[in-house]
Amino acid sequence: MQIRVLGSAAGGGFPQWNCNCPNCSGVRQGTIKAQARTQSSIIIGNGSADWALINASPDVLTQIKNTPVLQPARQARDSGIAAVVLMDAQVDHVTGLMMLRERSAPLPIYATTQVFEDLTSGLPLVSALAHYCKVDQRLIEPDRAGFEIPEIAGLTFKPISLSSKAPPYSPHRHDPHPGDNIGLLVTDHATHKTVFYAPGLGLIEPAVKEAMAQADVLLVDGTFWTDDEMITLGLSAKRAIDMGHLAQSGPGGMIEALAAYPNKRRILIHINNTNPILREDSAQALQLKSLGIEVAFDGMHIEV
Repeated sequence: MQIRVLGSAAGGGFPQWNCNCPNCSGVRQGTIKAQARTQSSIIIGNGSADWALINASPDVLTQIKNTPVLQPARQARDSGIAAVVLMDAQVDHVTGLMMLRERSAPLPIYATTQVFEDLTSGLPLVSALAHYCKVDQRLIEPDRAGFEIPEIAGLTFKPISLSSKAPPYSPHRHDPHPGDNIGLLVTDHATHKTVFYAPGLGLIEPAVKEAMAQADVLLVDGTFWTDDEMITLGLSAKRAIDMGHLAQSGPGGMIEALAAYPNKRRILIHINNTNPILREDSAQALQLKSLGIEVAFDGMHIEV
């Protein structure tokens, strides 16, 4: 199984277009050791020319341009993106769908009932795409048997319900439903190796713990370092957990959760522009390095 990180930042990217926090100002001015990142998305493939795009970020065109394998050029118009899997209906994970509208055939999209409902009501992207390539809706059910993508043989995708948040335009923003947010446990039939991908994760529940124990690679939520990060910087009144993210530090945080799996490859993704781990020489980044926890970056290649 081949995984490429198209984007490793949280919503807004890094630097965020309107943010002058120390991280964003520093990377713009070249005064800190950090690299810019686009909004989170990955592709997963089996070694063929076709890939599953996991979340379609607003930066998808830049990400495609920077990823030559996504243009196999087999015909006049072509793409290595065979299907899209959506893990939620958040703006930073779905608005890139409109950039894929020039397809000559309906775009295969795998998502839960809740996500398709949000994308036909609060943010009607499915309706908008009906005027262009149309959407081949492929419904997935969390916490059931895994599904396969015919265009990408040899991989099984098992969706797992996560405790996080539905988007602000969802009718049940404050009434969470299973399927609002999912993680993916992806298994390669040939190698029997597995990756657990969960860029938005608010709580380590039993099903999540089981998936983490089963996986060989953990590619999980790295949004915030502390729960009060945005409050401390004066950028928001919301805590990390209010936005559906488990902070890395502190009791019960992501670092503590990952400590249970020292022999697995552990990678943080979906990193907010305020997170000090973006500074490669920060105390926080050095702490992660000492623990063997990696920080995802755009263009990162993972073989499982």
